[in-house]
Amino acid sequence: MSADRLDVGQVVATGGFDVDRDGLVRYAGASGDFNPIHYRDDVASSVGLPGVIAHGMLTMGLAVQPVVARFGADRVLEYGVRFTRPVPVPAEGTVRLEVEAKVGQVQDDEARIDVTAKVDGQTVLGRAQVRVALGPRPPGAPRGA
Repeated sequence: MSADRLDVGQVVATGGFDVDRDGLVRYAGASGDFNPIHYRDDVASSVGLPGVIAHGMLTMGLAVQPVVARFGADRVLEYGVRFTRPVPVPAEGTVRLEVEAKVGQVQDDEARIDVTAKVDGQTVLGRAQVRVALGPRPPGAPRGA
């Protein structure tokens, strides 16, 4: 993939992910994060949350998936976000995380991909940026996501 095929502002990937409480339990088991704000409404409410919320790292991991699908995990050089809003997960049904990834900058053989992650029209991650290699991976570059 070459840099000349990307333009700043170009949408390069989109995706949507349904999150339910069963998924939170599975994620807790896989990650070892058994904080009760992710499975008990009473505990979540007692600390000022609107109810059970999705794990931040789960939200972060889902949000990068369309970029990984587009460029490949081996091309991800760096990924970072700021957690700006919790993702409440209802007791029944799902909440949908909508993701859009746009080219923010192209420089040499790398691009910065700016990811917007929203739930119910509200952004839940801030400064979500993925740096991807467009040409051959630089020697010694860290392995991707």
